[in-house]
Amino acid sequence: MPFYKRVFDIALSLLFMLLLLPLVIILALVIKATSKGPSLYWSSRVGRDNRLFQMPKFRSMRVETPQVATHLLSDPLAYLTPVGSFLRRTSLDELPQLYSILAGDLSFVGPRPALYNQDDLVALRTERGIHILVPGLTGWAQVNGRDELPIPIKVQFDYEYLQKRSFKFDIQIIGMTVVQVVRGEGIQH
Repeated sequence: MPFYKRVFDIALSLLFMLLLLPLVIILALVIKATSKGPSLYWSSRVGRDNRLFQMPKFRSMRVETPQVATHLLSDPLAYLTPVGSFLRRTSLDELPQLYSILAGDLSFVGPRPALYNQDDLVALRTERGIHILVPGLTGWAQVNGRDELPIPIKVQFDYEYLQKRSFKFDIQIIGMTVVQVVRGEGIQH
């Protein structure tokens, strides 16, 4: 990872962690009060060079939900917690990932980290050389379709990011992400 990108990630994640701490505490308490189980869900994800790491998210699904991509559940809505839909629609479930950015497992921008059992996605990314990138909180595929993209199309966007990556491109993707989150675009569940 280029030095400037790591410095940017550390500075911005520390700033957001400080500014958003009251919101994080409130969300953790609301999740705990409205459903059984912990407020955080630690997901085994595929990182740079296909190494596994544990990525935190605010828990939006019930504790008995199978560990598969949401689109593979027979009825994803049946597994949502009382505040799960709100957390996902607003992307607030992603806030704990600021910790992963600070730790160096994630960057603000890069391919979204695959679940440990998404072998098809991991294989395609490895074949295209995308596995050398640090995964991101957001990415080029996310701003071009997010949950709605089939895996081969998602990998094509990830490959385009690999080819075009730059600080300017990262800032563009972050800006596009903010617009999409505010509009609630590209979220299926």
